This record gives sequence, C-alpha cells and structure tokens, in this order.
Amino acid sequence: MLRAVRLLVILGVAIVIGSPSRSQAQDFDASGKAVFVMTNDANQNSVIAYPRNADGSLGHGRKFFTGGRGSGGTVDPLASQGSLTLSGDGSLLFAVNAGSGDLSVFRVFGNFLWLADIVPCGGSEPVAVAQYGDLVYLVNAGGTNNVVGFRLTHDQKLRRIPHANYLLSAGNTGPGSIAFDPNGRLLLVTEKATNKIDSFSVHADGTLGPIVTTPSAGPGAFAVQFASYGTALVVETGPATGTNASAISSYAVYAGSPLSVISPSVATQGAATCWLQVTPNGRYVYTANSATSTISGFSIGTDGSLTPLPGTIVGSLPAGSTDLDVTVSANGKFLYTLNTGTGTIAIFEIRRDGTLSSLGEVDGLPAKSGLNGIAAN
Repeated sequence: MLRAVRLLVILGVAIVIGSPSRSQAQDFDASGKAVFVMTNDANQNSVIAYPRNADGSLGHGRKFFTGGRGSGGTVDPLASQGSLTLSGDGSLLFAVNAGSGDLSVFRVFGNFLWLADIVPCGGSEPVAVAQYGDLVYLVNAGGTNNVVGFRLTHDQKLRRIPHANYLLSAGNTGPGSIAFDPNGRLLLVTEKATNKIDSFSVHADGTLGPIVTTPSAGPGAFAVQFASYGTALVVETGPATGTNASAISSYAVYAGSPLSVISPSVATQGAATCWLQVTPNGRYVYTANSATSTISGFSIGTDGSLTPLPGTIVGSLPAGSTDLDVTVSANGKFLYTLNTGTGTIAIFEIRRDGTLSSLGEVDGLPAKSGLNGIAAN
C-alpha cells in the first residue's frame, strides 16, 4: 500500500515530454531503467527521465523538478562533467542547481524520481558532484573555488561535514569535474584554467587531507573519471591552435603524492574532447568530441595503459550535434550522448569488441538551451 501511494505521488510531479507512444503502465515502471538529462533551466531546473527499453531505445521523457534553478545559457554553460550523477548503487540521483547554489537529491525508482532533499552548496555555483558510500562531495566554480563535503543519512538527507570545505589551487581555477577513486580513499578535481589535477586523501571521518596538484600531461585538462581498478583517466581539449588535437591520458594515483602518468595524451582524433565514460567492466573508455560531433574509443589495459580502438573514432553524429556529455547504461550494453546543438540523445549499442553501432536518436529537447548532464541506470 505504501509503495502504491509513493508511486501515485511521483506520478503527480511528472510532466510528460512529447506524445505517448506506448501505454503509461509500461512507461511508468518503478523496476525499469532510464536515461536522465538535466535541463539546467534558469527559472526552474529539472531532470527529464527517459524510460529505457531492453533494446536500448528510449520512451518519451518525463520532467521532475529539482526545486532549484539552473544557470541557463546556450551551449555548455556549466563547462563540467558530473552535474548530474547517479550513486554507485543507482538508488540516488544528484543534480546541481548552479543558479540557486544548491544540490538536489532524488531517490530513483527505475524511471521514477522522488525529490528527497535540497541543500545549500557551501559555496557559489556548484558544477559537479561525486559520491562514494555515504560521502558526497561537490565542487563550486563561482567565487573562490572550493570542494564541500556531506554525509548521507539513513533517510537520504545530506548533512554538511564540519569543516569539510577546501580551496582549490587558486581563486579562479575553472573546475571541470570531481571523482572518487574506486576505494573512496582519494578525491580528484580537474582545473581547466590552470591545467592541473588536484588530489585529496579522504580520511575515515570524511574530511580531506591537504591538496596535492599535478600538472596535466597535455593542454586543456577538462574531466576525470576512474577505471574500475583505480587508474585515473583525464580528457584534454588540446592546444588552441591544433586541429582535431584533443587527447586522453591515464594516471596512477597515490595518496598524498602527485599523479604518475601512464599513457600521456593519446589522440582522440577529435576536437573539444571534454567528456568521457568508462564501461562498467572497466575494459573501454569513450570520449565525446563536441566540436567534431564524434565519439572516440579506447581499450584500458590492466596496467592502466590506453590503446585506441581501430580507427579511434567509433561513432559519428550529424554535423552540429555538439555532443556535450556521454553515459553508458549500467549493464554496459548501450552508450548515450547528450547533443545540445540539435536537442537530441544519440543511442549506440556497445559491441563485445568495444566498437559502436548506431541505434538512432531521440529528439524533442530544446537545442542550444543550456542543457548539461546525462546519466543512465
């Protein structure tokens, strides 16, 4: 009975995006899967949940309000990866509200979202969030750049960790992403303006150790993500004068020490490579090359080394798509890109060898409207 009441309440806060193409009973599935996109709307930020079918296709989306305001803008106003983040077990979804300076927490029921909490960000303009266990850290890009720590309570509320407020290497570093290592012992932050990667040791009480900075292996460090066994992967937009000169690097990480380069600046053969996604099995990593509207693929060795998949470019989108972000379904079978230039979500099947097969696109999103953030369960 309680579950039925809960679902009715959730139905009451969902707004349908587009016309139904199948029964509501199928679309509203608390045990189903979904792809989530954040609007970053300056008046009323929201998350759109698209039911995901077994073949990777998406149903019509429904909008769930975050209770905060986004930054608005046109193309990539947050300039970050991780503005919309699923918890490791997929039960929670975190959304930053850059315009109102707070963080929203949704409980996830398949393709339903239940707004559980909204908390102040502890700084100005949150742009990315990371979670490990009951720890949640976000990074603020406005004002004096900082990272702020929270703990999750048993009822999915966030509580600030006393004194867990840490400055980055300078006052205006342009933070692009934040990520915990697979063991929750290290927290990394990328600084776009300084081209550095910050490392913090995570203490047992949730506080952080002193900042340790590492220069990026190549120019234009943007976002970081970890492979399943602990290698840090960082995408680089490349030199301003280069042509299709973006790259990806891999690093070994050590608590209290600078990162150690494993594979330096492996070319993506694309431009404006700003986002990346590792497959759940840790075998492959894909990059979204927004200026060339392509996707590059790499295999990840057991030593953390990167090897381009044949041809490097494994997926292509229509010109002007501007694929701003990328995600992979929890079962590792499908890859999705958020294409803000055309207001679409592209769908690809991931083959056993890591290559991609296009399954088409879903349209209906407002093009060049400030969209930021994509996640999938």
